[in-house]
Amino acid sequence: MLPLSLLMLAAPADWAILGACLGLAATVFLFVFYIQPDASDLAPHRTKLDQLLERRDTLYDNLRDLKFEHRAGKYSEGDYETMKNALENEAALVLADIEQVTDSQIRRPRPQRTATAERSAR
Repeated sequence: MLPLSLLMLAAPADWAILGACLGLAATVFLFVFYIQPDASDLAPHRTKLDQLLERRDTLYDNLRDLKFEHRAGKYSEGDYETMKNALENEAALVLADIEQVTDSQIRRPRPQRTATAERSAR
C-alpha cells in the first residue's frame, strides 16, 4: 500500500482518471448484474414477409374505409378515384414484393428429366 503522503502528491488529473475508472467499473457491474433485458428484446424479429403482409392488410383496410366514406358522401367522385388508384397501385407493388419474397424462399432447383422419365410419363 502506498503511504498517505504519496497519495496526497498525486496530480488532479490522476484523481480524475482514477474516478472515471471506478465509475466505469461500477456502471459495468450494475449493468451486468442488475439490469434485466426487456421482453421485447427477447421476442423474435419480424421478417420482411411479415412486414409486407401487414402492409398489405393495412392497404386493404384503407381501401375498404375509403369506399365506405365515399358511399357516405365524404369524398367527391374525382377525389375518391384519385385516392383509390393511389392505394391500388401501392397494393399492387406490395403484392409484387410479397410474390418476389415468397418465390425466393420457395424456389429450389428442379431435377432434370431424362428421356426415359419423359417416355414413362407419357
